[in-house]
Amino acid sequence: MSVYGDLGVKTLINAKGPATRLSGGIMRTEVAAAMAEASQACVDIAALQQAASQVIAEMTGAEAGYVASGASACLLIGAAACVTGLDPGRMARLPDTTGMKNECVMVRSQRNFYDHAIRAAGLTIVEVGLPDRYAGAGVRDAEAWEIDDAINERTAAVFYVADPQARPLLPEVTRAAHARGVPVIVDAAAQLPPQDNLRRFIAEGADLVAFSGGKAIGGPQASGILAGRRDLIMAAALQHLDLDIYWDMWEPPYPLIDKNRLKGAPQHGIGRSCKAGKEEIVGLVTALRLFVAEGDAARHGRWLKDCETVAAALEGHLVTVTGGNDISAVPTVEIVLDPGRIGVRELCLRLQRGEPAIALDPAQRDKGMAIVNPMCLKPGEAETVGREIARALRSA
Repeated sequence: MSVYGDLGVKTLINAKGPATRLSGGIMRTEVAAAMAEASQACVDIAALQQAASQVIAEMTGAEAGYVASGASACLLIGAAACVTGLDPGRMARLPDTTGMKNECVMVRSQRNFYDHAIRAAGLTIVEVGLPDRYAGAGVRDAEAWEIDDAINERTAAVFYVADPQARPLLPEVTRAAHARGVPVIVDAAAQLPPQDNLRRFIAEGADLVAFSGGKAIGGPQASGILAGRRDLIMAAALQHLDLDIYWDMWEPPYPLIDKNRLKGAPQHGIGRSCKAGKEEIVGLVTALRLFVAEGDAARHGRWLKDCETVAAALEGHLVTVTGGNDISAVPTVEIVLDPGRIGVRELCLRLQRGEPAIALDPAQRDKGMAIVNPMCLKPGEAETVGREIARALRSA
């Protein structure tokens, strides 16, 4: 019996993509093996984080890097770092930011559920811009001068959510923020592929960038990467690590932490609840190396083959494979349904209640489309997904 069967939990085929509520994706055997090996020895976690920092810096072009329990956790400790700097007294008071810089400027059209991580650090989000292009009232969105206008003596950071449609463009944002001495935090959790994005946001001036470890990278679901300026990574690490140690016995690894820059050891920080174990750190570093080694073309080809397999099983239905010619995109299968026969809701529910259970992406249900995302499919599952969708459509 499987570990899930022993617990009475039904497994599913994930054709939705690496959503946390569906437990993310499938790790490669090399990643799982590395995590299992890591679990069989004890190490100094700060030393392991320093080793991970070197790998992340190499892959991203950043000065340093860090591993926490997800992209949201990385945003939390990154925001905290922008508020406190290397002051252990300020670290101890968070999320009470009284007397500190406690505002974060953010474009209104980029607000989303995940900015809760910024607010959890004690920051107040100051919105700028009117997203007329989304409201249908015009073509404009926020502009760099509006970000400049919103910056004042209380501004700790500018928060930017990376997306191909995000406006203003990131270089404009970083120029405006840096001219006022303010760092920029970029949420790039789901901005892989293309793998060039590992370097792009740092190259465009971001001071901190957060990536999910459990999405396209293929690492542990409870892992994320924070990359950026060394001083900010240091401040983030100090608010994340277990620091229950005597000052005179504390020998943190340089350059992750420069003890000479501190007036004392911080107490357990606001990021302590975002712990990353040795298994997650080793697993994420292993996955990151494999992700870069595979390359966009091979990865896209693997996903595209699964999409074509699903589409072939649905011959006779209105099906489109998207992203087939763009190796920087994740190809998907769009299935247009006849609501007179079966709607997206009904199809998705029928499949997720089936045997085997299959999860599709219903994000385009208002357009009458069910989506198949291949990122989390194991070998052979594309055939099953296509067969079961075809069966459900026939029975309808």
